[in-house]
Amino acid sequence: MLKKRTYTDEELVKGCVANDRFWQEQFYRRFFPVMMEMCLRRTDDRDEAMSIVNNGFMRVFKKIHLYSFKGSLEGWVRRLVWHSLADYFRDQQKYIHFLVFEDRDEPVQASPTSQLYAEDILRMVDTLPPASAEVFKLYAIEGYSHAEIGEKLGISDGTSKWHLATARQKLKQLIHQHDLRSYAG
Repeated sequence: MLKKRTYTDEELVKGCVANDRFWQEQFYRRFFPVMMEMCLRRTDDRDEAMSIVNNGFMRVFKKIHLYSFKGSLEGWVRRLVWHSLADYFRDQQKYIHFLVFEDRDEPVQASPTSQLYAEDILRMVDTLPPASAEVFKLYAIEGYSHAEIGEKLGISDGTSKWHLATARQKLKQLIHQHDLRSYAG
């Protein structure tokens, strides 16, 4: 029985930068299961999740030359696939707003909060204390449970829950401040 070879991040990135199909396939095979799992946490439709993941990998392959080996490659891929996921649901939300507009035949009042994009919210998350931001991302974005977060970060479930509650409270304050500035401006 032949043992499957595991390729290094450097080999995968170098091959993908060269636009080599073999390396792109190896890259895809390594990261697909984790990215698919992340997307399936947000949608129950496997076809929808597959489309989102594939769009995410298209982003990855277009931007692979920008990866600088700072931080984990999986984290970098996850962030790009997450952007595809956010774009998909933002587009779906616009479609739903369009349908509501057509159905009622009257304009829908948009709140300043509805004008926030995923990138805006992620920027707000990045202003949180580092531990709270990390727990929030793992729980709310990546779908980990408090037990999984505790194991991953070496903290208790209760501490994970506390960081999540702290992050949510501070995000509410930041979003409220954004709303006040939007209404005033």
